[in-house]
Amino acid sequence: MTGPEAGDPALAAALVATTRVLVCVVGGDARIRLVNPAMERFTGRPADELVGALFTDVYVVPEHRALALDAVARSMATGTAHRQEGDWLAAGGVRRRVTMVNDVLVDDEGRPDAVVCLGLDVTDERAREAQLHHRAHTDLLTGVANRSTLFDELRRHLDGATGTGCGVLFCDLDRFKEVNDRFGHAVGDRVLVGAAERLRRAAGPEDLVARLGGDEFVVLCPRADPARLAELAERVTTEFGEPFRCAGTDLPLTASLGATVGRPGDDADAVLASADQAMYGVKSRHRRRAPRDGG
Repeated sequence: MTGPEAGDPALAAALVATTRVLVCVVGGDARIRLVNPAMERFTGRPADELVGALFTDVYVVPEHRALALDAVARSMATGTAHRQEGDWLAAGGVRRRVTMVNDVLVDDEGRPDAVVCLGLDVTDERAREAQLHHRAHTDLLTGVANRSTLFDELRRHLDGATGTGCGVLFCDLDRFKEVNDRFGHAVGDRVLVGAAERLRRAAGPEDLVARLGGDEFVVLCPRADPARLAELAERVTTEFGEPFRCAGTDLPLTASLGATVGRPGDDADAVLASADQAMYGVKSRHRRRAPRDGG
C-alpha cells in the first residue's frame, strides 16, 4: 500500500486544507484557535488575523452573539454540542446560511476544552428549496395562493380538534369571458393579475387570497364572523369599482361575491360550496341586469 496510512496526520491535514467545509475550532474562552483555508476564503481574512479573535466578532450575526456565547459556555459545562443552522457573516458583511455540525474537543485530562465547528454554506440550496416551496403553493400567474394551499388552510382552520373556524368570501369576475373573447387571453391574464392585486389590497393582513381556478378567487379569513365578511365584501366591491386599464381601454369589470362562515368540524368542500352557491345567486342577479354578460 502506498500513500498516507489511515490515521496519518498528513492525511488529516490535507483533508482540512482541501475540504470546502468551513472548519473552525473555538476555545472555551470563545476565541478562535484554528481555521482552515475554506474559512479564510469565507471570511475574506487570513488565518493569522482570525486566530485569537473572538468568534462572535468574526462570523456571528449581531442578533445571535449572546446566544452563540451561551452555546459555547454550555458546551464547556456539559461536554455536548448540538447541530445548528443559522446565518453567518461572510466577507464584506454578506449574510450566508450555514448548517453546522458541532463537537466538543477534550484536553489530556478529558475535560471539555474547545468546540470544533464544521460548517457548510447552504445558502443557494435553501434559496432553491424556498423557490420550489413557493411554486408548489402559489398560483404562478397571479402570485396568490393556489387551490391546493387554499384547501390545506381551509382544512386547518376547520379542524374539529384544533381549528378556530374561518370566513370564506367567494369571488367570481363578471363578464370575464367577454374580455377573453374580445381582447384575447393575454389581456385576460392581465385582468386576472389585476384582480388578484385588488383582492390583496382589500384583504386583511391575516387573510389568505387564493385563486381557485379560471376567474374564481377565494379570500379565507381566520376567525371571521358575518359582520367582518360583510366589511370585506364592501372593500372588495370598492376595489372593483375602478375599471381595469388594459389594451388602452378601460374595462368596467365587476365581481360577484358570496360569503359563508365555517365552524370547526365543518367539511371544507361543503363550506366552499356554500360560499360558491351564495356567489352564484348574486351572479344570476347580475346576469338578469346585463343579459349580454359572458362571465
